[in-house]
Amino acid sequence: MKTVLPILVLGLLAGFAKAADSDDQLPPPPSGKAWKLVWNDEFDGDKLDDSKWDVPDHKRRDGWWSPEAVALDGGNLAISTLKDGDRYLDACVRTRGKFEHAFGYYVARIKLQNQPGHWSAFWLYNSSVGKIGDEGRDGTEIDIMEKPWRNDRVQHALHWDGYGKEHRSEGKVASVPGVMEGWHTFSLLWLPDEYVFFVDGKETWRTKAGGVCQVPLYIKLSDEIGDWGGDIAQAKLPDKFLVDYVRVYDAVDAK
Repeated sequence: MKTVLPILVLGLLAGFAKAADSDDQLPPPPSGKAWKLVWNDEFDGDKLDDSKWDVPDHKRRDGWWSPEAVALDGGNLAISTLKDGDRYLDACVRTRGKFEHAFGYYVARIKLQNQPGHWSAFWLYNSSVGKIGDEGRDGTEIDIMEKPWRNDRVQHALHWDGYGKEHRSEGKVASVPGVMEGWHTFSLLWLPDEYVFFVDGKETWRTKAGGVCQVPLYIKLSDEIGDWGGDIAQAKLPDKFLVDYVRVYDAVDAK
């Protein structure tokens, strides 16, 4: 027991240090506030934490979202794209029913995919997006990052009032030189009256489109197969994108 306890304590401290390090490049908090980490996953261990994440299993666009395409790989979440007989598998992990939150600062550190035909995304969603009548205030899909292109472009987008004839959206394609190489942070500052998007701590889009969502949303990390990403038949599979961590901060009263 004398040797186990210090090791355990050191492990907990190391985990806290990782969660609190400065690479999130947090923006200045609102006046009189300070940032507090309220939810995170560092993807340590050998399997996905099912107390935090749900993994759907169903057809999605030109592929199939499958738990078989989800793994933890050396401290990272790996979402793969692969061929399985006559179908393509990829995946989504989401915090639906486990962590649903409004406002704050959301950040993920990601290493992007390499091959054509599919795209990675870090986004916030809830079925309330389907409500119509109060613009996006009663539910907005917030795409913090979508990456269908294998160049320097990164898409941010908002969708509200469902996906039918009333559907509305606004988006921004940001240029981020070198984004396909190595690791990058993608983040959102969601305020009650504004959204601010960042890549590597640099602001890329600021908007109030849709009136700003006022209801809790859950986190999604996903891969999708379809023409927007190019021709999947040209991809050398398996391919994958990696997520080092996801963290959510709230602005709380400064002490």
